[in-house]
Amino acid sequence: MSITQTTIRLTVNGRIHDVDAAPDTALLYVLRNDLELNGPKFGCGLGECGACTVIIDGVAARSCVIPISGCAHRDVITLEGLGSRNHLDPVQQAFIEEQAAQCGYCLNGMIMTTKALLMQNPHPSESEVLSTLQYNLCRCGAHVEILRAVMRAAGYVAEGHR
Repeated sequence: MSITQTTIRLTVNGRIHDVDAAPDTALLYVLRNDLELNGPKFGCGLGECGACTVIIDGVAARSCVIPISGCAHRDVITLEGLGSRNHLDPVQQAFIEEQAAQCGYCLNGMIMTTKALLMQNPHPSESEVLSTLQYNLCRCGAHVEILRAVMRAAGYVAEGHR
């Protein structure tokens, strides 16, 4: 692990941030500790559970295993960048309406992975949704509600809701 810090310019949720950190620092730590964006969660630290998922250049990515040096000149979106309390993103709205959370720990990963899927494929089938979410772990067993929320969100996207 490098101990040499450098300034790296990150674009997160449409805002530019100059971050002083070692280039191999995990994006998750910068998001949570430096930028105070707590949507992405620390789960496994190995990129396997999905709790830390963000969207980088339109693709769902595990921020716990991505060094910040790999995020310069790229567009990073966190849960906080999707919507606001007064204007929810369709994915957030669908998850609320379907009550697709119990403990909420996996919720960031489920929502961000869903958002990335719908950005690339606004009309996914249930099997495509299941395939996309298969590596986002949920220990509470909210899988049925999550699937319903994703399909509802896909309907919102298809209808043109923003």
